[in-house]
Parts: sequence; C-alpha cells; structure tokens
Amino acid sequence: MSTEWSHLPNAVHVDRVLASVKTHPEQWTTAWTTAWTTARDAAIDAAWAESWKAARDAGQDKVWEAIWGAAGDAGRGAAYDASRRAARNSSWDAIWSAIMALMAYNDCSQYLDMPSDKLKVWAILSEKPAAILLLPAVVAFEKIKELELA
Repeated sequence: MSTEWSHLPNAVHVDRVLASVKTHPEQWTTAWTTAWTTARDAAIDAAWAESWKAARDAGQDKVWEAIWGAAGDAGRGAAYDASRRAARNSSWDAIWSAIMALMAYNDCSQYLDMPSDKLKVWAILSEKPAAILLLPAVVAFEKIKELELA
C-alpha cells in the first residue's frame, strides 16, 4: 500500500507503529508509563522540540499531516468501549514520540532492535532525541511480543 510517507526511510517502522496501536493500545499506554519512570519531562520536551524542528526543516509538513490522520484513524478504528478509548488517549504521547523520531531521524531504526533496558541506558547517556523518543515504542513492542507468545 502506498502512503504519503512511503518514501521515508523509516516508512515500514511508521506503519508498524500505526498497526500495533490498532491492535494493542493498552500496551502502548503501559509502555509510556514504564519508559518514563526514569526519564524526566525536560528530557522528553527537549527531544520532542528537536525532533519536531528536524522534521519541519526537512519539509515534511504534508507527510506529517498524512501520518497524523492515519494515526487518528488507527485510534478510531479500534473498539469503542470506554477502556480501550481511555487506553488510546493515554498512549497518544508514546505513539507520537515514535512517529516523530522515525520522521526526523533517518538512522534511528537501529534503536528499535535494542532491548528496552539497554536503550534506556543509551538514551540517558547519549541524550539522543531519537533514542529517548523511541524508548516507549521498544517497550510497547516487547510487551506485545510477550502477549503474543503467551
């Protein structure tokens, strides 16, 4: 399927994030909480600001709008019961952190292959915005994998 972001180097990872939030919104909520228990708001805010600027500087406004719309559709496409709706709302920051990193940093997919405990250390030590922003995604993917293996 061709999308507005198909040309991005990390398009397959953006698609993975969008697909997983449709099927596992609860894991994204848990991932956000788990990932940020050791991180501070200032680090998250700085990573968001830097990544947002990088994405905008790359002239990806239309791509951003298309992904934003697809993420909204993914959230609305899941069941409408109250608990899933609350989980989707709570997971929004985790989803956008991942998408922003994947749009802004073409070389960041390497972080998706790291275990979350190692990525957490790397994010703190390196202060790389992409590592900080992808930490919740890595935690979510780990939780989804555990759930699917059970």
